Amino acid sequence: MPFNLEVSLMKIIVPVKQVPEVAEVKVDPETGTLIRDGVPSILNPFDEYAVEAAIQLKEKFGGEVTIITMGPPQAKDALYKALAMGADKAVHLTDRAFAGADTWATSYTLAAQIKKMDYDLVICGKQAIDGDTAQVGPELAELLGIPQICYVRHLEVTEDQKFVIAHRETDEGYDVVRSKLPVLLTATKGLNEPRLPNIMGLMKAKKKPLEIVDAAALGVPEDTLGLKGSPTTVRKVFAPPKRAGGVKLEDLSPQEAAKKLVEFLAQKGVI
Repeated sequence: MPFNLEVSLMKIIVPVKQVPEVAEVKVDPETGTLIRDGVPSILNPFDEYAVEAAIQLKEKFGGEVTIITMGPPQAKDALYKALAMGADKAVHLTDRAFAGADTWATSYTLAAQIKKMDYDLVICGKQAIDGDTAQVGPELAELLGIPQICYVRHLEVTEDQKFVIAHRETDEGYDVVRSKLPVLLTATKGLNEPRLPNIMGLMKAKKKPLEIVDAAALGVPEDTLGLKGSPTTVRKVFAPPKRAGGVKLEDLSPQEAAKKLVEFLAQKGVI
């Protein structure tokens, strides 16, 4: 069984990603690629909402929270932060064969591992701040064959632990959606306030189970992984142009400033 509904303790899986600190990211103007050297990496902020939601459910109902990531060896730092927050164990998918994966190959790789695990609920961040595609969560749900509720800003689980009731953000407001478990959710800002790991949590994190899984252990064809399994091609990455400075109306009376503003807007064809 890929999920567990008969026991009272919830099993929750939270896929996370280590991302570069966006404030520090720069683009190489010649190659059009991101300059990652010297750029600090962090746990994806939206994933922190997912981790916090999982821990809160565990605290209410009991159970187990497993964090999973796919990434290079240093991505374990993101796992340790989630473990320090209160997750119980982690799985690190790391292999050169996973490198260069687009959202589809990433989702496929994560799904291959999650299918081997017991779960009632999968909670993802709505998107990663380095790619902003918001595709991995929905693709993962499709590959697992379970329902999905995206952009969740409020979450409840019924006392019998068989259904979730989620408020899903929309352009017009929000929808209230009820779904039977197992289900995949994507968490957005406002769902909760992620806790900060304390010293005791950081000390305990290094002692919690952390399973390392490579491509061979995953047991899927290598041409479905990483760059080989990615149908998406990134043609170019570039920084958006800097905004030009605005026009300041200084040392004028309110009447003169208003007249100048109207003249300026008229010249631009706005009025």
